[in-house]
Amino acid sequence: MNEIIKEIELAQLKESIPEFSVGDTVRVSNKIKEGNRERVQIFEGTVIKKQGGSNRATFTVRKLSNGVGVEKTWPIHSPFVEKVEVIRRGKARRAKLFYLRQRVGKAAKVKELI
Repeated sequence: MNEIIKEIELAQLKESIPEFSVGDTVRVSNKIKEGNRERVQIFEGTVIKKQGGSNRATFTVRKLSNGVGVEKTWPIHSPFVEKVEVIRRGKARRAKLFYLRQRVGKAAKVKELI
């Protein structure tokens, strides 16, 4: 890859990245701009996938909202992601938890890592 592109990508990286993995329940604080105002919206759910590397790395969080599954994907190094708090650690034996999409209720839970 070109050296100029590498320098630009390194400048966009965040210094502190939270430690979380697939299966963890996280609370993502997301900055939202509405007109000239800014507010922070919290999205809490299970991490179903992490992918990519460098400044292109993304993660997807899934939650149930009024009986409907909602998934959101954020770049890890995005300036709109203020912080990611790990609420509980989950035990996952695979890298992508897409099977949770077909499950509802208690069956959609991931076992807690002790």
